[in-house]
Amino acid sequence: MSDEKKSTSHSGHSSLVTDHFLGLPHRPPFVFVRKLIACEPGTSAECETQFSSDDPMFAGHFPDDPLVSGVMLTDDLAQTAGIVAASAYPENSRPRFLLSAIRKMKFFRAARPNERIVLRARKIAAVDELLQFEVEALIDGKQVAAGQLVLNALPNAR
Repeated sequence: MSDEKKSTSHSGHSSLVTDHFLGLPHRPPFVFVRKLIACEPGTSAECETQFSSDDPMFAGHFPDDPLVSGVMLTDDLAQTAGIVAASAYPENSRPRFLLSAIRKMKFFRAARPNERIVLRARKIAAVDELLQFEVEALIDGKQVAAGQLVLNALPNAR
């Protein structure tokens, strides 16, 4: 990806993103996918993220035992699914994809600061504007979270 750039948000969390944020509607400080590893447009994607130990969220989650929250990990997976969904459309006509359901989400172990987290999303169904994805997060090749997410495709009009 020749148009990658590193962006640092106000929270100190940095993201490796393209000029167009990989088709996501998010902007810093809420872009958590740092790197796109692979993408089969409209079908699947593998991304990467990592949270620095000095990220402000760890001051409260938890001060003596910092953990990446399950909610944050789920949003990282939703962003990965959003990249898959957006990649199926031309850049100038992409709908906005919003998380509309979390299904069967399970967490097998905690993710910690500075761990490299691989995020995977694969589209498994689509009905009208609803897209269902099987998602998983891995650390050192071992699954730490898995489930299904549903995104809703909204027209670009606000």
